[in-house]
Amino acid sequence: MSATKKLVIVESPTKMKSIAGYLGEGYEVLSSVGHIRDLAEPKNLPAELKKGGMGKFAVDVDNGFEPYYVVSDSKKKTVADLKRALKDADELLLATDEDREGEAIAWHLLQVLKPKVPVRRMVFHEITKDAILAAKDNTRELDVALVDAQETRRILDRIYGYEISPVLWRKVGPSLSAGRVQSAATRLIVERERERQAFVSAEYWDIAVQVSAEEDPIRFEARLVRLDGERIASGRDFSDRGELTGTARQLDAASAAKLAEALAAPETHSRVSKLETKPYSRRPAAPFTTSTLQQEAARKLRFSARQTMSVAQSLYENGYITYMRTDSPSLSKQAIDAARAQATSLYGADSIPDKPRIYAGKSKNAQEAHEAIRPSGDNFRTPSSLKSALSGNDYRLYELIWKRTVASQMADAKGQTATVTVESAAAGQIAEFTASGTVITFRGFLHAYEEGQDEQRNAENAAAREAKLPPLTEGQSVNLSDVEAKGHETTPPPRYTEASLVKTLEELGIGRPSTYAQTIATIMDRGYVSQRGQALIPTWIAFSVIRLLEEHFAGLVEYDFTASMEEDLDRIAAGEQDRTQWLNSFYFGGEDGSGLRQVIDNLGEIDAREINSIHLSDTITLRIGKYGPYLEITDPEAAPDATPRRVNIPEDLAPDELTVAKAQELIDAPVQTDRVLGVNPENGKEIVAKDGRFGPYVTELEPEPAVEADAATGEVIEPAKKKPAKKAAAVKPRTSSLFKSMSLDTLDLETALRLLDLPRVVGIDPESGEEILAQNGRFGPYMKKGAETRSLTTEDQIFEIDLPGALEIYAQPKYGAKRASSSLKEFAEDPESGKPIKVKDGRFGPYVTDGTTNATIPKSETVEEITFERAVELLAAKRAKGPAKPKAKKAPAKKAPAKKPAAKKPAAKTTATKTAAAKTTAAKTTAAKSTTAAKAATTKAATTKAATTKAATTKAATTKAATTKAATTKAAATKAAKAAATKAAKAAAEAAGEGSGE
Repeated sequence: MSATKKLVIVESPTKMKSIAGYLGEGYEVLSSVGHIRDLAEPKNLPAELKKGGMGKFAVDVDNGFEPYYVVSDSKKKTVADLKRALKDADELLLATDEDREGEAIAWHLLQVLKPKVPVRRMVFHEITKDAILAAKDNTRELDVALVDAQETRRILDRIYGYEISPVLWRKVGPSLSAGRVQSAATRLIVERERERQAFVSAEYWDIAVQVSAEEDPIRFEARLVRLDGERIASGRDFSDRGELTGTARQLDAASAAKLAEALAAPETHSRVSKLETKPYSRRPAAPFTTSTLQQEAARKLRFSARQTMSVAQSLYENGYITYMRTDSPSLSKQAIDAARAQATSLYGADSIPDKPRIYAGKSKNAQEAHEAIRPSGDNFRTPSSLKSALSGNDYRLYELIWKRTVASQMADAKGQTATVTVESAAAGQIAEFTASGTVITFRGFLHAYEEGQDEQRNAENAAAREAKLPPLTEGQSVNLSDVEAKGHETTPPPRYTEASLVKTLEELGIGRPSTYAQTIATIMDRGYVSQRGQALIPTWIAFSVIRLLEEHFAGLVEYDFTASMEEDLDRIAAGEQDRTQWLNSFYFGGEDGSGLRQVIDNLGEIDAREINSIHLSDTITLRIGKYGPYLEITDPEAAPDATPRRVNIPEDLAPDELTVAKAQELIDAPVQTDRVLGVNPENGKEIVAKDGRFGPYVTELEPEPAVEADAATGEVIEPAKKKPAKKAAAVKPRTSSLFKSMSLDTLDLETALRLLDLPRVVGIDPESGEEILAQNGRFGPYMKKGAETRSLTTEDQIFEIDLPGALEIYAQPKYGAKRASSSLKEFAEDPESGKPIKVKDGRFGPYVTDGTTNATIPKSETVEEITFERAVELLAAKRAKGPAKPKAKKAPAKKAPAKKPAAKKPAAKTTATKTAAAKTTAAKTTAAKSTTAAKAATTKAATTKAATTKAATTKAATTKAATTKAATTKAAATKAAKAAATKAAKAAAEAAGEGSGE
């Protein structure tokens, strides 16, 4: 009798290898590599499903919001391998993550694999031997409520994006997208920039002095806080409009200077009027949740949210930390004991409190409230012990998690805070200065870790600065020195950083921390936000998008509404809310007209020009155009039909920096005029340097037509009166962009002529006899020999490289010896191709490859962030996309439509009943089979009919007039172009969904 075998399916290949080692014989562990299927693209639906409710979203909104799923092409081999392994298995263990997304992956596996053996759900929160062995002995049933919540979120994102994004394409620009979380996040960033735009700075003054006791070398700084009993105004006393909001006294420059002069006089007497001492105590921060980990990694390590999650995923799958997607800061008893034991060992027995610290979580969904992120196991590995195992970002993030976890179970830091008030009489006024200092007498958790802080507004004027104070007594005389009047200006609200944005989103209840990394990446990829250092700056296109959403979809971008969606999803996950009823209410709404469908149907006319305009003054308007933002200046005295003047806006100018004064400065700046460099001696044409929309360039001007005179009368013959000659093709003048190292102001005729003569012939390859050309291209300078190209390192090489140098480059591998022989990163075998994955640097930037498929790494990600799982995902996406489609050929003459045969009625798509074990997809399979048969019948009939009518169609086409044919071709091309643009934009909107995971 053959031995029994249990099949275990996880999402990640890395996790697969670790778990297989712990389970040993009798278990086969395989990976699904994430989701094996997803919602179909509406364009790929069977013909009979493209009509009606299903056709718009691949979700049947008219029949219970039933989704239509398909297995992606990239996952068909994975599914086949899993089915093959399942045939020999006696039991199936679904070991995906214990959250909405993981539960949904397990459910989809059940629907596709249709196992005939017992199925159990295996869950764990860390990948250690003890945890895995315990998980296999404590399995549970599939949680259908969690599946419902994930499915609802996926359908919601599809409907939201597919309904609203097309409005953005039509009224703002192509390739834009809207989403319930990304739109709210973009709105937060835009609103903060609006606050900065409206901010009016206020000036205020105070006085700083150095204080010292008699014959004591210690000096400390104190600041003026009261004058004759009135509090002196600081930054917090002014509104964003620059107005004083309270009763504090505002010092101006003259008053402050006069008072400082009086205080510095030798006869001024100062004494300690008050001395307060208070006990100081500070608690450690709670262990990391997903959100706080992203915030702290941004502050301390300068990681992006995406980078943090990528590194944390790698640490988790390799068994170093517990699950990194969690809303709970609580620790298990095992973790608490480990942290206390390690703190005692490293910092002494007095470094921990008498009782363990218990941290309460805020998660409203107990099913997803896992343990906090911490080092794995019941005996934490110290960072120093892992220096050989971890490197780079992995080590840095592990050290951060370890420190935070250990510190969370340590004792409070304790000390004394002293505040001293110094009173001085000068010029008939009583000035009071204060200074504070804290002395830590017991460091406690500070031995291990101290939490970082976000940027604070008017931080330089927050309460008295920390100072080291000497022993003082009330009534004691002190000396003042270095008396200085200091002027300050209030500061606008600080821009969001990734850390502060994540914090705000969590506080507002918008989205889930596990999706924040994808959300931030999406709004950057869409061009809504750029970064300046750590600050997130909205682009002008984001202003247009948010304005449109606020004016026409106000209810859908309200923060409370977006947050309530998340609470509703939690209720669905808890089994307290029916998903179909909720989706029906969201999409169709009720009598209040709040449903998305009702909003779309009643949009009315949207003035695209007004949406994309910001009026700076009566004569200056900012326009967001197809090629970027520009200023439009109108002249009130000009004719009504006069063309307004346009001025480009520098790309690096942030929105809050475009004041009316700055706009006027741009308008008044001298206009760059065309610069005549000279005449080309070879053809007599004038060479001119210009500054165009896409940068500076040189061009060769065609000469004006010669003036002719009538031989008999001597009168000039106007060109319009000449007998028109046969129309010749217009001569396109030669042009060439300047190199990045060149300037319009210093460009000379010789250099301009060399630019116009590009591509430059470097020489002839002696082996092939082919010319080697050097030129500039879309992706930089390169050489071309026949169909073979090689990149050059600088633009100057285009003029400098000689034939031996060119031949040497061509003798090397395609991307250079160094690039070809070494990889930036190397991973295990790809689960699809079975070949090792490498990260390399190519002509168009870094990419991942398994030797067969190459996938470019997105610009929003760095090589350091790429993990094995992300590499597998990029390759799978590239395979699913397939090879680049050839350019469409000219459409033949329109044929008569083929007679449609009687369509076979597709099998009814039933709403699958979800049980604790699975849903069924039999109806979907039947529908798919029926679709295939119907499509085959339709194709056959169409082919027959086409053959019969081909001659007639061809004859009709050839008898059309040339003008009609041209017009028809042009119309068809225009229609095809519009269709292609809509298709591409729709794909972009779907790709910009709210993230694929919880």
